[in-house]
Amino acid sequence: MTSDEALQRFGLPASLADRGEIRQLLVAEVELGRRGEDREEMLRTLCVVLFSLGNAEDSLLIWDAKQSNFDAGCGLDVQFLCGAGLEPTKDFLSSSTDPAALNALRYLKDCEGSGDFAEFSPAAWISKYRQYYGLE
Repeated sequence: MTSDEALQRFGLPASLADRGEIRQLLVAEVELGRRGEDREEMLRTLCVVLFSLGNAEDSLLIWDAKQSNFDAGCGLDVQFLCGAGLEPTKDFLSSSTDPAALNALRYLKDCEGSGDFAEFSPAAWISKYRQYYGLE
């Protein structure tokens, strides 16, 4: 599947009915990235599609994608962690027992302190990526 095919299949915003499939595809892309296959655009597309569902629990999978390799760490926007919004995501991460949650929360707070979330909203971010992908 290509980035364009994923956008055509799932849309932006995506449907909650497709969440499981999107998550499975993202897990597979993360593994490809860890093996050194360069599919950064597909990784970004799946992250933004999953982000568009607004589920705070998905922040950990997106964090895993961001941590999968150097290029992903630099290329995937920290805002992708916050499809549910900044505060609900921080609340979720602070209450999670997943060991990765603490690192994600620290990173998120550092980025917030640096101004990366000034005027952030999930709806605006979806609109930005709809424009990026030529959907608007």
